[in-house]
Amino acid sequence: MKRKLLSLVSAVSLSLCLAACSGGSGTGTASSPASTDTASPALSVAAQEETSSGDVKLVESGTLKVAMECAYAPFNWTQADDSNGAVPISGTSDYAYGYDVMFAKEIAQELGCELEIVKMEWDALIPALQSGTVDAVIAGQCITADRAAQVDFSDPYYYASIVCLVKSDSPYASATGIDGFEGATATSQLGTVWYDTCLPQVPGIELLPAQESVPAMLVALDSGAVDLVVTDQPTALSACKAYPDMVMLDFSGTEGDFDVSEEETNFGISVQKGNTGLTEAINQVLSRYTTDDYTAMMDEAISVQPLNND
Repeated sequence: MKRKLLSLVSAVSLSLCLAACSGGSGTGTASSPASTDTASPALSVAAQEETSSGDVKLVESGTLKVAMECAYAPFNWTQADDSNGAVPISGTSDYAYGYDVMFAKEIAQELGCELEIVKMEWDALIPALQSGTVDAVIAGQCITADRAAQVDFSDPYYYASIVCLVKSDSPYASATGIDGFEGATATSQLGTVWYDTCLPQVPGIELLPAQESVPAMLVALDSGAVDLVVTDQPTALSACKAYPDMVMLDFSGTEGDFDVSEEETNFGISVQKGNTGLTEAINQVLSRYTTDDYTAMMDEAISVQPLNND
């Protein structure tokens, strides 16, 4: 789907961009965000003005299309109904909810757009942005240099330490650092910092092929196919709720921790390269939240997650 560009003079503020998304007249400041239950006119009807400073894009129509796996609790998951404010998944009879959906709803409301959740496999998310199939990816993505070369990221919308998951009756449950897993079989999710950066740092493990999704990774641990998986703290907390015989080992702040950059533990919302208008709108929403707010929202997501999410 090709994007139509909104060319705006450099003096036009972000609030004017938001007014255009809401179908406003293009003058004055944006009105209060519209409910996501109300359809908004397409951006293509907004006035277009030339600027020498570059193009500022938002979304092509009055619908914000957000991609996620819908299988990565507590960030996002699939459920059968709209309880707790869940949103329909495009093309299905199911609904999506979780931490990522909470922010997707806030951003759509800020833009005055309807929200469409598009369910995709993890490795399809960035290509979907690049092709213009979706407007944003909100999927618990770490802001890595490799990803940032392919898409643009918002400011962080969550900060999380990287932790280990083992079974509570495992001989590795008493490990006090990553050097305590010698001899363990291990895996994590394909295309993640967990698998590509963290697991290779663990001495003496047998590294098995990466799993395609978080649920597959957790099933591998639960079934005994592996002894160890590496993930982020919210995912581990969520897993321990769904699988009571799992235990999280967090070595943060110790000599036995993983060596990762700050960027690799910061989660961002990604958009197509050059879509500065949407990036700024997302950052405007995120600017209203504190780290404590993020923690409270994540705790809420974990508390309402279904225990048998897909």
